[in-house]
Amino acid sequence: MKTIAIALRAAVVTLIVTGVLYPLAMTGVAQALFSESANGSLIRDNTGKVRGSSLIGQPFTHPAYFQGRPSAAGSGYDAAASGGSNLGPTSAKLRERVKTDVARLRRDNPEARGDIPAELVTTSASGLDPHVSPAAAAWQIARVARARNVAPERVRALVDEQIEARNLGVLGEQTVNVLIANQALDARFGAPPSVPR
Repeated sequence: MKTIAIALRAAVVTLIVTGVLYPLAMTGVAQALFSESANGSLIRDNTGKVRGSSLIGQPFTHPAYFQGRPSAAGSGYDAAASGGSNLGPTSAKLRERVKTDVARLRRDNPEARGDIPAELVTTSASGLDPHVSPAAAAWQIARVARARNVAPERVRALVDEQIEARNLGVLGEQTVNVLIANQALDARFGAPPSVPR
């Protein structure tokens, strides 16, 4: 009985320390030091309405917005089903999807020059990557400018302002967060007509 009582006390103390006190302490530290990140890195519009998270990609189909990477998460951009397609380079299904995406991108961006940047036709491992390269954003400038009836140079200047630097100046690559760039487009040029495409 003495051994069982000791084991039960140890289990209760461990449960309280690791299941209650430690999580509360870490939540408090996160809220105090990294409040924005701890609360989901939410992006709000000028009315205060939440439009998404800077960490989770969204589908943008209107021609006046930059488009991000395709998503294989659930039925597409499903944060509850994060994951890649796991389709390899020999997959006929992957080749067909990429071929369809390339045709759509060429049709929707007739003024774009050069090859389509790879991330506009490939999914990320999470299926929710909110970033594209500056080259992928630049490739879409003509379409966005035409849809908003503004000079391409003005959209290019906005893209240049939205480029996020490498971490610590050397880690990773420069990126453009698609949701934040699209919010900046609306802030600078106004929201486009709400015509679904």
